Parts: sequence; C-alpha cells; structure tokens
Amino acid sequence: MDAALVPLSKFVSLVLRHDPARAGLRLDEAGWADVDALLAGAVAAGVPLTRERLDAVVEQNEKRRFAFSEDGTRIRASQGHSVAVDLGLVPVPAPDVLFHGTAERTLDAILATGLQPRGRQHVHLSGDRDTAVAVGRRHGRPVILHVDARRMQDDGLALYRSANGVWLADAVPAAYLSLADGHAPS
Repeated sequence: MDAALVPLSKFVSLVLRHDPARAGLRLDEAGWADVDALLAGAVAAGVPLTRERLDAVVEQNEKRRFAFSEDGTRIRASQGHSVAVDLGLVPVPAPDVLFHGTAERTLDAILATGLQPRGRQHVHLSGDRDTAVAVGRRHGRPVILHVDARRMQDDGLALYRSANGVWLADAVPAAYLSLADGHAPS
C-alpha cells in the first residue's frame, strides 16, 4: 500500500471495526456505513479522506480489510470488529488444519485456556502457515499453533470464512490446539 494511504487505512479500520463514533458514524446491524457519511466524518475528525483516497485504501489493502456494497454507497470492515455487528457469516467446511500465529509469551496461557476472541467478536485463524507467521511476528517472537479444524467441525463447532478469506471461530478450546513445529524463525 502507498505509504500515504496507511494512516487513512488505519483510521478507516478504527471507525469501521472499533469506534464508529470517532467519525460520527452509525453502523447498521451488518456493519455497513454510508460512504458519504464516512467521508464527511473523517474530514470533521481532521482526516483528509476523499472518495478517491478511500477507493485506493480499499483497493490497495493487501488484507482486503474493507468491502464496498454492490452499488458502492456503503462500506464495511470484512472482519475484526470489537463493536457488535452481524456479518451474516454461515459455517463453512474448513481445511483439516488451520493455523494461529501468536507471540511466544502468550503460548502457555493459550494452551491452558484455548483461543478466545477477547475484545473482538471472533478468533482469527489462517489457512496457511506463512500468514500465521506474519501475524505472530506482529506481537513478538512468533509461535505457530495448529488448529484441528476437522475435529472442531466434527464436534459441532462452527468455522466461518470472512469476505477477505480470514477464517473465524467463536473460540477454539485448548483441546483442538497443538504446537505446530516449534518457533518460527525470527
């Protein structure tokens, strides 16, 4: 992403996932916000967001964090909300194994209690090890966990896939977790 867009992307992420009031927004029950209201709210908050810049933020975000409605008049975050929204996710079959990247310092607690969404609505999981390593690195020395997604689903626990391909779970009990292959390289 163009470096000039990074602060704008962070602002859009903040207001669409965690603090819509920061831009004077109200998200509907599915997490959608009116694009014009977002643009006006950003400017009022001192953030120089134009439609062209917003389009670039959505298009250039490698993680595809945001999506426009079909008519382009509304926008929402694809996942990662700490505010209550219903993204309309339905359980879908997952690969046998998913991955979770975390910091080494959190490993003992996670293996004891499982993965909890904490301040978010869902636990985020990765479909591949490389993505999990990148996520874990953001929090410190990465540790990669295998999530026995097959057994979770066989036991009746739902897994979802967000619009941007991130795997989501309401929680992952410790019984479905194992250390992947030791610590990822730093």
